[in-house]
Amino acid sequence: MIRVQQEDFDVGAELAKLAAGNPGIGGITSFVGTVRNHAENQEIQAMTLEHYPGMTEKALEDIEAEARRRWPLEASLIIHRVGRLEPGDRIVLVATASKHREAAFESCRFLIDWLKTKAPFWKQEETVEGPRWVAARAEDDAAADRWTKEGA
Repeated sequence: MIRVQQEDFDVGAELAKLAAGNPGIGGITSFVGTVRNHAENQEIQAMTLEHYPGMTEKALEDIEAEARRRWPLEASLIIHRVGRLEPGDRIVLVATASKHREAAFESCRFLIDWLKTKAPFWKQEETVEGPRWVAARAEDDAAADRWTKEGA
């Protein structure tokens, strides 16, 4: 399931819905990303996330489909927020459920790694020196590349 929204989400409630009615699930792994109060040695007052509706959901669906192709998942969930967020606010929830923990762990990591580099979101940070767009990070590219090189 994919959702792009401005509203906050309840992690516990979302994970309960993910597993509801499926006693075959043996493990659920989740990742919650939040807005930090600093980046590159500067205080962050807020972050605004932008996207192109339709295009973003399609990219997330493709990423989720790739995870389902690679691992035997019982369920998966990606919720990504857009709009203006402040430090401490939740940005993203990625969760995967499988019969066995290894598939849940690996697929969750894959989803967040690919989401960070392949999903069309644009982030602008508000700092005391003014707004600045967040550039791609080499660390994120390396994490995503790992899944291509491993062929997992």
